[in-house]
Amino acid sequence: MKKVIILGSTGSIGTQGLDVIRDNPNMFSVVGLSCGSKIDLLLRQIEEFRPRVVAISDTEKADELKTLLGEGSPVKVLSGEDAQAEIVKEDCDIVLNSLMGMRGLVPTLNAIESGHDIALANKETLVAGGALVMNAVKERGVKLLPVDSEHSAIFQSLQGNKNNPIKKILLTASGGPFRGCSLEDLKNVKAQDALKHPNWTMGQKITIDSATMMNKGLEVIEAKWLFGVDIDDIEVLVHPQSILHSAVEFYDNAVIGQMGTPDMKMPISYALGYPDRIALGGEPLDFFGKASALTFEKPDMKVFKCLALAIESSKLGGTYPAVMNGANEVLVDLFLKEEIGFTDIQDTIEKVMKLHADSDVVFVEDELTLDRVLAADIWARNKAVEIAKGGEK
Repeated sequence: MKKVIILGSTGSIGTQGLDVIRDNPNMFSVVGLSCGSKIDLLLRQIEEFRPRVVAISDTEKADELKTLLGEGSPVKVLSGEDAQAEIVKEDCDIVLNSLMGMRGLVPTLNAIESGHDIALANKETLVAGGALVMNAVKERGVKLLPVDSEHSAIFQSLQGNKNNPIKKILLTASGGPFRGCSLEDLKNVKAQDALKHPNWTMGQKITIDSATMMNKGLEVIEAKWLFGVDIDDIEVLVHPQSILHSAVEFYDNAVIGQMGTPDMKMPISYALGYPDRIALGGEPLDFFGKASALTFEKPDMKVFKCLALAIESSKLGGTYPAVMNGANEVLVDLFLKEEIGFTDIQDTIEKVMKLHADSDVVFVEDELTLDRVLAADIWARNKAVEIAKGGEK
């Protein structure tokens, strides 16, 4: 029986991870759960799964939870900014990291240092700190198992082919809700429009990233680190049906991919159960229905500049991906608050990346440390807000 800690247990990936565990009680036990502030849902999860420790970032909410649990509760409650990074030091077999954004980096590194396998749904971990994370994985000899549907598909396609070099990774993208739109069209996009993804149900931040195609840019960088390929050997295919989740092309021109209905429980279960597959309910693939006509297009990186900017940041290397990612995180938040426009996200990221060249927090790959990555992230966030609010052009 695998002992599991779930970071972000009240979010979309976390709750679906618990669904998988609920349906397979003989395979998994929950050691720890964490959330930001949603203690009502967390309390219900505690009552059902009986973890020995929970972590809550919001200290006031943590105090509320302690009161609700009552004196004498066997559940240890960690709280504060460091709670997510501390809970992963508890004894377990695997950590499902479904935190959103850069706050997932330190917990990932701590979990690896503690010798735990990682089921990674926090793509920013590898975007900002890819070199740090992959070096730690190698040193500690743990497994880093992808949970994103695209990277899970690539990982599955490589099973039995690990000694065969990859010619190309084919990374699929739905195209989001604005596929086919012009740059002029995007200038009038509102948050409620951008949150209507055609195929997937996800959290707000990742849904906006899908609409700007930044999500695919982050996934390109993530694939580079996970599978040890050059960024130029990753091709993005816009695939509106979201049936082929991604594929690998080998040097004999064979293409091996993974197909299925859009359902995140499949890649979650594959990561948690690896190397075994877990029986799932849900909708099987209908080859005479949704899968009867699959189409593919090239992405328009002149309209959706976030994809191009992410790829550029990876080629520049060093602290550039952390800067690109940090700027994007705060700009998405400003867009959701209706303080900036949709295209301001990509335009401001471009400005921040240009300014980074002359900043005092720019470092090349070989000079990266955790402190330098975190400093670059903070610099980018501050600079993006400054530009977005008119302080610098």
